[in-house]
Parts: sequence; structure tokens; C-alpha cells
Amino acid sequence: MGSQGINYDEPLLPPQPPPKPKAAHGGGDESSALEDTLTNRDMMAVQRWWLATWLEMRYLVPLAGPALVVYLLNYLISMSTQMFCGHLGNLELAASSLGNNGVQLLAYGLMLGMGSAVETLCGQAYGANKYEMLGIYMQRSTILLTATGIPLMLVYIFSKDILLLLGEPEDIASAAGIFIIGLIPQIFAYACNFPIQKFLQSQSVVFPSAYISAVALVFHIVLSWVVMFKLGWGLLGASLVLSLSWWIIVVAQFVYILYSSKFKYTWTGFSLAAFSGLWDFLKLSTASAVMLCLETWYFQIMVLIAGLLENPQLALDSLSVSTTISGWVFMIAVGFNAAASVRVSNELGARHPKSASFSVVAVTSISFVIALICAILVLIFRYQLSYIFTGGSEVSDAVAELSPFLALSILLNGVQPVLSGVAVGCGWQAFVAYVNVGCYYVVGIPVGALLGFYFNLGVKGLWGGMLGGTIMQTIILLWVTYRTDWEKEVENAAHRLRTWDAKKEPLLN
Repeated sequence: MGSQGINYDEPLLPPQPPPKPKAAHGGGDESSALEDTLTNRDMMAVQRWWLATWLEMRYLVPLAGPALVVYLLNYLISMSTQMFCGHLGNLELAASSLGNNGVQLLAYGLMLGMGSAVETLCGQAYGANKYEMLGIYMQRSTILLTATGIPLMLVYIFSKDILLLLGEPEDIASAAGIFIIGLIPQIFAYACNFPIQKFLQSQSVVFPSAYISAVALVFHIVLSWVVMFKLGWGLLGASLVLSLSWWIIVVAQFVYILYSSKFKYTWTGFSLAAFSGLWDFLKLSTASAVMLCLETWYFQIMVLIAGLLENPQLALDSLSVSTTISGWVFMIAVGFNAAASVRVSNELGARHPKSASFSVVAVTSISFVIALICAILVLIFRYQLSYIFTGGSEVSDAVAELSPFLALSILLNGVQPVLSGVAVGCGWQAFVAYVNVGCYYVVGIPVGALLGFYFNLGVKGLWGGMLGGTIMQTIILLWVTYRTDWEKEVENAAHRLRTWDAKKEPLLN
């Protein structure tokens, strides 16, 4: 991604001047062009569709491209840590897998989920030209997430005892406990990072975050090698470097916001107003958190259950490799998730129902095609995948056996996260949370445990049953999205804006 011809002091979708009262619900000229095209009955349907696709790609590619690069690079930071740990030994790989995928996802899912409330509110406020509230929403979210980090810190401190209580082997639990202690600073980096990230994405400002993440990744790899292999700090050194790398990303992004002129309307400095309306903001944040946590914890539970299977070290190692690769590809879909959320919330705020629905189709289609390509590559290189993380044919054969499940997971991840992004853009978090409870925890986990333990299918049975829950959830979200009344969603967004105009409170129902 070259830097020639790019002016980093100009946003990809430039902010308009401070809005006049009459234009409170107006959209930008580019967004209006898409809506005008989709509603133009003088054009042939095919011509209208091609022009609309071209316009949507002009909005989507500069947003989704850098966004997915940001998520991929950030995930590579954690993934590279696991790779370094794997080259210390199989025990260290199992411990870092349990720490990263079993415990750290607790904080990641909760923080990212609560931060998703900023996507709904900032996205719709930006689409309706309510620029001054974006910085307030970011600060409110940071306050709530930091407070949430305190009880999470206690979980990290007592992680070894918790893992032993859950039945994990003592050697793996002890090593994982050491690794997790070094991740405590990362909790509070998440608390700052996700609100900042959503604040930037809602304004279609994503290139700077991509460059910051790229620099942080290089720094992380070099420092991890020095700390783990030259200084011999092992698992604790690996997790401390991981935490430091996340703090570098946070500080760099915030400094960029402070000194970039593009945020002169959306960031007006620290304000005591951030402490008002916290209860209402917490309600939407909680709905967002429950929605996402039920997804991220789903596979976290699979990792924890895998530690109870026969030969837990091999089960955890093979599952670690598979879920890490799945997670890396999943970050592509998360990038499209962010793009879908921004596009839908901006268009709803601008009162463009046709554009919002068209964006959903475009983003979902592109994400699925990319996922299909990745799934095919996984099947082709199934015997080589594990050697990126650790040596030995035993783990390689186990990963190859799991490759069909990995490929299917990647395909589903090409659609489901994007639909969740649509839900965030529309403010449907509570509904999706109910869907996740039913599909994941009433169907997926019980069926997976039954196949894995009662029918002795091991990791394959566990993963297969849980994939059934994911398939159910994806079908339901597809149906609900297909049946959505976008005119009504525009009115719902307008209601939030009228509430803000009257009370200067968060954009909540």
C-alpha cells in the first residue's frame, strides 16, 4: 500500500462544515449520488445496478481495505507471539493457546463488544452531521471500558486457579497462568483502543491506523525475538511485549487524533459531558458486548473443553494452529464488519434506505468470495499449515484432519461477522444476542460436547457440533437482514437524532 499521492491530513470521506439546522439530516453529495442512482427509474435495471455497484465500491474499498489491514496486522501481533511460543516447545504453545484463545478472548470480546456501541452512535451521528458528539461518545466508552477492566484484571491474576478448577492439566495451567499475568496491561490498552478505533472508522479514517499497526507489528516481532530468545524471559516476556505493542498502537492513534486537523469538528477536547448519560450508554454498550461476547466466547469455550479431551496437549496444539489460522482469516471479515457498520449507520443517519440495503449486499458478497478463496487454500496446504507454529508430524497430521472443519469455519466467517456489522449499524445488538444464545449455547456447545465425548469423536466432534450452531445463526441473520424494512430503520435512526437534539443525550431509543 503505497503512500504516493495520499494526503494523510484529509479524511477519506471529508467532514462537511458544521451543520446548519435545516441540514441536520442531510447526507453528503457522494452518498446522495448512490441513493439517487438506486431510486432512478428512468435507467434500465442493469445499468442502474452497475452504476450503483461502481459508486458503492468507491465508498467501500477505501474504507474496508485499510480496515481489514488494521485487523489483520493487529491479529498478527498476537499470532506472532503464539508462533514464538510454539518454537519454545509444545507445552509453551499449548499454554499460550490457552492464554490467548481461552482467557485473553474474555477481555477482547467484552471490550470490543462494548466498544461497538460507539460504531452505532458515532456512525449515525456522523451521517447526520452531528459531529461534535463523536468525541463525547469516544470518551464515554473509554470510561466504561476502563471501569470494566478492573474486575477482568482479577480474573487474569487468578487465571491459574480458575483453569485448574475447570479441569485443565496442571502443567499447562501453570504455564498459561504465567503467560496471562503479562497480559494484564493489555486489558486497559483494549479499553482505550476500541473506542478510538470506532471513532476513526465512523469517519472513514482508516489509513493512519493501518500504518501505525504495521510499524507496531515490526517492533513487536523484533522485540519478541530479543526478549524471548536473547534475554530468555520465555512466556512472561512474550506476553509483556504483546501488551506493550498494544499500548504503542493506542498512544500513536490518540496522538494522531490530537494533532490532525481533520478532527477539528469531531474532537473538541476532553469534556465533563463524557460523564453524563453513562447509564444509557452502558445499556447499549452492554447489549453490544453480550452480542459479541457470545460469539467470541463460543470458540473460547471450545478451546477450554478441548483441554479435557484425551491427550490434551495434542488436542490443544492442533486446535491452536487451526483456530489461530481461522482467527487470522476472520480478521478479514471483521474488517468488512467494520465497513458494513460504518456504511449502514452513515446511510441510515443520512436517510438513505436504498443505499443502506445495497451496501449490505455489496459488503457481504465481497467478504464471502475472499473467504471462499482462503478456504480452498487451507485445503490445498493442509499438511504444511502447522509448521508455521511448531515442528513435528504428529501435530501436522492432526491439523490436516481438522482442515475440512477449518475450511467450513472460514466460509461461515465470510458472512456471519458482516451481518453482525449490519446489526451494529442498525442498533440490533439485543436481538442478535438472543439469537447467539439459542444457536451457540442451546444447540452448538451441547451437540459438540456430545459428539466429542459421548461418541468419542474428539476435537472433530467438538468442532463439528459447534459449527452446527454457527450455521443456524448465519441462516437466521441472513433471513432477518433480507426481511428488513430499511425505511423503518431510517425512521429509527431519525428518532435517535431527534432525541439527541432535544436532550443533548446519547442517540438511544
